[in-house]
Amino acid sequence: MDIPTPIPAQPNRFLDKVRSFIRLRGMAYKTEKTYLFWIKRFIRFHGLQHPEVMGSAEVEAFLSHLVLRGSASVSTQRVALNALVFLYWEFLGQPLDDLKFEHSRKPVKLPTVFSAEEARSVIRNLSGDYKLVGMLLYGSGLRINEALRLRVKDVDFDMQQLIVRSGKGAKDRITLPPDRLIEPLKQQIDSALYLHQADLFRRHHLLDRTVQKLLGHSDLRTTEIYTHVVRKGGFGVRSPVNEGF
Repeated sequence: MDIPTPIPAQPNRFLDKVRSFIRLRGMAYKTEKTYLFWIKRFIRFHGLQHPEVMGSAEVEAFLSHLVLRGSASVSTQRVALNALVFLYWEFLGQPLDDLKFEHSRKPVKLPTVFSAEEARSVIRNLSGDYKLVGMLLYGSGLRINEALRLRVKDVDFDMQQLIVRSGKGAKDRITLPPDRLIEPLKQQIDSALYLHQADLFRRHHLLDRTVQKLLGHSDLRTTEIYTHVVRKGGFGVRSPVNEGF
């Protein structure tokens, strides 16, 4: 799962400021990574000059270089252009002139996709959690990141639907799980909840042993009196409403 790069609350570095600006706009993290990638390449191409001292001429030179030396496809050059237009127009507030650069003329090719039988063949050779994820991708139209980000609260068995949060375009959407995946999903969730409970029990058990050592108790039952208070929220203080009237 993608984890956003941490940035300071008051960033000083140029690229951190760009990241912060993108996140304030609520843009998808995938878009953030793509834009930062092309901005970095643009800066390196021009010998680490600051974008504020560059402009249309440097953008044109970089985009032409991608085609003449890098053999970039139409879509690759377009993504780089979008990133730099965002950098100058949106972030720096510096309009670019009518850009003139060498356009990619690579023919657009149709994507190669699996047939239904090829997709089933791949899934048949998977097992365990990998097979469940593969079936979700194929049967529910999920992207890989969307499937890996699914949480317990995103699976609604009553309505038989999956809630995809912050999908493409940072939008939420609803999709349907195949009938045959309902039971495997329930088992997966039950297993996850069991592991969570087991981890909580282990942590509480470790707390009992640690407090016993710190307090020097010879009997764990004495320690449990203290850990009973420690485990309560608000420093063990009870609301007067809990005591009745």
